[in-house]
Amino acid sequence: MTRILLGYDGSPAASRALEFAVDLARRYGAELHVLAVFRPPEFGTEVETEELIEEGRKHCARLLQPLRAKLGGGDPKVRFEIAVGHPSEQLLLYAEKHGVDHIVVGHRGHSGLARWLLGSVARQVIAHASCAVTVVRG
Repeated sequence: MTRILLGYDGSPAASRALEFAVDLARRYGAELHVLAVFRPPEFGTEVETEELIEEGRKHCARLLQPLRAKLGGGDPKVRFEIAVGHPSEQLLLYAEKHGVDHIVVGHRGHSGLARWLLGSVARQVIAHASCAVTVVRG
């Protein structure tokens, strides 16, 4: 295992997934890729959408800043990236493009009807990934 991808959104579940991914990367001497994804709205004018995407990128950069400070020591080696689009699609595309061996995502643990009505990033990644996936419950 040489490359691990973590989907990070700043949630408590993502923070727990971060701890797991860092430990896994250290154990295997793997490079950790941390990807924050901004999902733009599916409405609005082109100008409004571009402005929202820029704000979304800035928001993701702010989410990643504390992680850069915390994990900047080089063990494990960490790459931070920001993408725009649907989170599960972006995680899967990134994993394919960068030859990721293992994807780690957090799961907020929706229950009951919400679990069936809401599309789950974790569920979609599990269903379509071509590598191992670990879901860390938050």
